[in-house]
Amino acid sequence: MSNLFRKIPAVNELLEKEPLQRLSDRVSRTVVVSGVREFLERLRTDVSSAASEIPTPAELAERIAAWIAQAEQPALCPVINATGIVLHTGLGRAPLAAEAIEAIARVGSGYASVEVDLAEAKRSERTQAVEKNLRRLTGAPAATVVNNNAGATFLALTAIGGGREVIVSRGQLVEIGGSFRLPEVMESGGVRLREVGTTNKTRIEDYAKAISDETAALMRVHTSNYVIRGFTQDVGIEELVALGRERSLPVIDDVGSGALWDFSKYGVEGEPLVADSVRAGADVVLFSGDKLLGGPQCGIIVGTRETVESIKRHPLARALRVDKVTLAALDATLQLYLDPEKAEQRLPLLRLLSTPPENLRFRAEQMAPQIAAAEGVASAEVVESAAYLGGGSVPGQEIPTYCIAVTPASGSVDELSRRLRTATPAVYGRIQQDRLLIDLRTVFVDQDQRILEAFEGLGNEKA
Repeated sequence: MSNLFRKIPAVNELLEKEPLQRLSDRVSRTVVVSGVREFLERLRTDVSSAASEIPTPAELAERIAAWIAQAEQPALCPVINATGIVLHTGLGRAPLAAEAIEAIARVGSGYASVEVDLAEAKRSERTQAVEKNLRRLTGAPAATVVNNNAGATFLALTAIGGGREVIVSRGQLVEIGGSFRLPEVMESGGVRLREVGTTNKTRIEDYAKAISDETAALMRVHTSNYVIRGFTQDVGIEELVALGRERSLPVIDDVGSGALWDFSKYGVEGEPLVADSVRAGADVVLFSGDKLLGGPQCGIIVGTRETVESIKRHPLARALRVDKVTLAALDATLQLYLDPEKAEQRLPLLRLLSTPPENLRFRAEQMAPQIAAAEGVASAEVVESAAYLGGGSVPGQEIPTYCIAVTPASGSVDELSRRLRTATPAVYGRIQQDRLLIDLRTVFVDQDQRILEAFEGLGNEKA
């Protein structure tokens, strides 16, 4: 055993080897030295627990360099989304338009007029950069922006209903990703929840009977991530607003995904339009920036000037505010919406949704033979399938798509999927019926060649 320990080279000896010298040029020497020491410590543990051969210093240097390089790969990296989930939360939801990315680079690379009126040299509000276009696109008198729609919901409820009751239908007590539950959000904001109706049926009379001196607001929540079917009834926003005005109570409408126009032409039905809620007279409308809007992650609040101003003044507004990069991306995205034809051409989300299935089939037929020819692939077949919007929106609705179903020549489909996910570029597909599906509904045209290169790289990786 002691002879084996003596064969383990010193740290300095290994650092002189070419693989580790090359790595030191690419990452900091401190990282390499630390990695060598950690690797050697593990090797000593292996030697002490079981008989083991010690590689030569040159072999050891190669292994350590590869191990450090793998460990130093950034956790956050670009991914080709081939899952068929258009707004994939784990993959960052909506991809940004080129205009938004350019705006981020332009504003983020230096100082920017975030809270300064350049003409008057006075302090201004940071959301002024986007408020005008939000008002134009939604018809609302006022608007502001926070970090995400969960934050918008929390802030609006706390500012409007803190210490009092807010009435919500029992069928709308949603839970979204990350254990965000509406009742608990209300409790955290000092708001008392008043449930009315039943899970499947709520009438306007239920709201009316529940109103008391303790009522601060009426609230409607779009149940975007689940659907109740069958013997159902709910209250429309117009009816709820009429009751609110009759009783001098504000109405909060959380529409969720934030559609600025009708998505039914893309095969997505039932998503409420922000402008419809504004026209109906809702005092506050809440929605996401990174879902159907196709912009950066943020929560958008539009509504009456008086109500939005009261929300802006609440102390929590500062804790939930967005930075200049988010504002720049959102402003560029909203600018595209001012020209609907341009928006459909330039916004990645809309391009993906509007691609005809025939186009996807043609691309799949071109790619499948090339993938089938890659080492480690037994077959690659074009299959018709269904994609989904994702992001907690219209969960039961399918979007037609075409996929390439790949069967590995050896090993499991899980291993094939893992190798593609950890490749460069990373390709994230979905496993179905023991095959890996590359769903082209969520793949941009200019990524097709990169997917082919990823499959070709599987043979190089093995070598």
